[in-house]
Amino acid sequence: MKCKNWPVAVCSWSLRTDVPGVAKAMKEVGIEHVHLGIRAAVEDASGKVFDTMKAQKWTITSTMIDFPQEDYSTLDTIKVTGGVVPDQHWESNRKLFEGAARATARLGVKFLSMHAGFIDESDKAMAKKVQTRIRTLADIAKANGLTLLLETGQEAAKDLRHFLETLKHESVGVNFDPANMILYDKGDPIEAVRTLSPWIRHLHVKDAVRTAKPGTWGSEVPWGDGQVGIDRFLAVLGEVGFKGAMAIEREAGDNRLGDIKLAAQRLQAACK
Repeated sequence: MKCKNWPVAVCSWSLRTDVPGVAKAMKEVGIEHVHLGIRAAVEDASGKVFDTMKAQKWTITSTMIDFPQEDYSTLDTIKVTGGVVPDQHWESNRKLFEGAARATARLGVKFLSMHAGFIDESDKAMAKKVQTRIRTLADIAKANGLTLLLETGQEAAKDLRHFLETLKHESVGVNFDPANMILYDKGDPIEAVRTLSPWIRHLHVKDAVRTAKPGTWGSEVPWGDGQVGIDRFLAVLGEVGFKGAMAIEREAGDNRLGDIKLAAQRLQAACK
């Protein structure tokens, strides 16, 4: 499936099942591309999970690594547990990333995505620490022939752009998630695309409604029911010359497969 010239994928973790279950659901939806969560393969010493991934008849647009300590219960908990921020988990997370990079390279995939954690440039020491750690991971990605994609949302687009401009690393790009800009209350996703366009290599198809109470989560909703705006989002992608893949992600609701099907249908209708 494509939307204009952009391959449409599904985020494997949205389906909350094993590798064969993901492949079955993709076939049901009519999608051949996947944004693949890779941690299970890294943590499986037997190699069976990796082999099962490798055997599937799908195209992997990017892999994704998450970290065990990340707690998304509230904005406050993810701020201190997300990505590379917590010191006590840095070494184990670095090793996990190394394994993810090796697995991604063995799968023949060029992108590996993750959340960096909150990039807070008002705290100079924290900003320097995060930059140093992301540079370390970017060097690992480069050594494996990969580009590390940092997912948007936990900071404003202008702050992420400044971080990337300061980092100046050829193996770092962006996985753009429009809903995260709304969920974290970090600005308009359309303007964020324009701000970050030089780095955007891959993106998520996800929607949300902004919170009415600052400091709390917004609400994720099915694609097309929120504040992203399908038509304006697709228009700005064309405006900036986006050339990557888009992966449908659904992390809420009780009918994820149904919502993914709906997102695919709405993309097809909007892309005609």
